[in-house]
Amino acid sequence: MEKTIEDPPTSAVLLDHCHFSQVIFNSVEKFYIPGGDVTCRYTFTQHFIPRQKDWIGIFRCSLNWTIQLLITPDTGSIWHQVGWKTVREYYTFMWVTLPIDLNNKSAKQQEVQFKAYYLPKDDEYYQFCYVDQDGVVRGASIPFQFRPENEEDILVVTTQGEVEEIEQHNKELCKENQVLKDSCVSLQKQNSDMQAELQKKQEELETLQSINKKLELKVKEQKDYWETELLQLKEQNQKMSSENEKMGIRVDQLQAQLSTQEKEMEKLVQGDQDKTEQLEHLKKENGHLFLSLTEQRKDQKKLEQTVEEMKQNETTAMKKQQELMDENFDLSRRLSEKKMICNALQREKERLEGENDLLKRENSRLLSYMGLDFNSLPYQVPTSDEGGAGQNPGLVYGNPYSGIQESSSPSQLSIKKCPICKADGICDHTLEQQQMQALCLNCPICDKIFPATEKQIFEDHVFCHSL
Repeated sequence: MEKTIEDPPTSAVLLDHCHFSQVIFNSVEKFYIPGGDVTCRYTFTQHFIPRQKDWIGIFRCSLNWTIQLLITPDTGSIWHQVGWKTVREYYTFMWVTLPIDLNNKSAKQQEVQFKAYYLPKDDEYYQFCYVDQDGVVRGASIPFQFRPENEEDILVVTTQGEVEEIEQHNKELCKENQVLKDSCVSLQKQNSDMQAELQKKQEELETLQSINKKLELKVKEQKDYWETELLQLKEQNQKMSSENEKMGIRVDQLQAQLSTQEKEMEKLVQGDQDKTEQLEHLKKENGHLFLSLTEQRKDQKKLEQTVEEMKQNETTAMKKQQELMDENFDLSRRLSEKKMICNALQREKERLEGENDLLKRENSRLLSYMGLDFNSLPYQVPTSDEGGAGQNPGLVYGNPYSGIQESSSPSQLSIKKCPICKADGICDHTLEQQQMQALCLNCPICDKIFPATEKQIFEDHVFCHSL
């Protein structure tokens, strides 16, 4: 059986599970001339899809198929009964070329060409089979031969007498066949007995062979063990020899080191004596340094005491500075309060001067309205020379709407105590009281008080006193 460069994918799938009708082979000849290439044409059915590893092989048919072909040749049939058992029994094969577009009608018609070199050289019957990449047969052709063109199909013609002779001959052959079957049964029985005895002998032979193998393994293991021990002893001997040589070299090195160390020891002894003398000298210097250190410690204590006193003085100074800062802050606060009071008094003075001017004009209007003379009033408004100006420097003729109590000297107001905070002089409560009085109108005759919003009533009341 010949093969191409690469073996195709095969399997041991039974032929009963194959689908021979999915690929149909067309124009298959009854025979092909040896020495020439063979073109195999085939068609894919509607539901079959080819894959990359699909292949077409040439398989040899059995004798029964050759007789059937000679009697009933049919090139249009789909052959599926073959004379081989698995797809591994191919003679040669070719890879299938995949079509570009399976939907195209022309893509369903495909062909492969087998080279003459790989084709069979005998006159047996063969057939084409399409095998997919899973090793399953998808189609098979009718059988054909490889023989020269002048050969013709053989047709056997027989008569009735010849048929009867053949039947008689077949009966005789059946009797002989029965005799042969009986003898075959006896021979089979003898064969089974011989097989049983042979089986026993084989089992004994296998037992002996296994024992022999075990002994051989033990001998081999023992031999390997001895060889291993021998090698280990040789290696140990070599190691001991090399170590002995190394020890001799080491002894020489140690002797050289010993002589060198003796010389170094002498140098160390001499250096020890020198260091002892240096140690005595250092002890003396240490004593002098200890005395100087004691004096320095005393000086350090004095300095620490001085520093402590300076810290105490600094603390006292800090406390005094803090007290002065607090006092300064208090004075600054009081000064700002005084400034605020002064500004309030200044604004009050300006307001009262404006009111004084208004009242003067109002007083003149009323007097002219009543036809009274200023000198005919039952009281005399204090002039600036008599102290009225001292009460309110901004009023030239005094306040005609204030009573006798308002005409009192400012010295009495300044020394009067506040009834709320008991403070001497002007305070916030005094200023508030003065502002309330400024918002009221006092009758100059009967001291009746009118709100500033009832100015017309106040004028009528003053006019009634003149009637």
